[in-house]
Amino acid sequence: MPDATGMRVLVIDDAGLVRLYYREALERAGYAVDEALNGLEALEKLLVAPVDLLIVDVNMPRMDGLTFLRALRGQDGPNASIPALVTSTESGPQDLSATRSAGANFYLVKPISRETLVEHAGLLCGIPA
Repeated sequence: MPDATGMRVLVIDDAGLVRLYYREALERAGYAVDEALNGLEALEKLLVAPVDLLIVDVNMPRMDGLTFLRALRGQDGPNASIPALVTSTESGPQDLSATRSAGANFYLVKPISRETLVEHAGLLCGIPA
């Protein structure tokens, strides 16, 4: 398992159980994890504390994941280039295309195993396997 000590992740998902599942897997791998319930809250949190990786759900209230990514990628500064792993239950080719257009670095279809989550987080954070 890669050593992610010192790496910070922001998990953005409106489902509490999903956030808990991701948090447990990522913390076990050494990541420090913060959470946001939607894209608007995530944008606010990024103004306060930098992160190394975003894990973003697509379907959320107030500001969905793709709107969040477009807003983030349109900003100046270091937050615009934070790697983003997008997760969704949607699996059609149009979904993958939409997430890439919004600025996602990778797309995983739920449900996601803990191992897959940690592996992809490590890849996007540049942690050797």
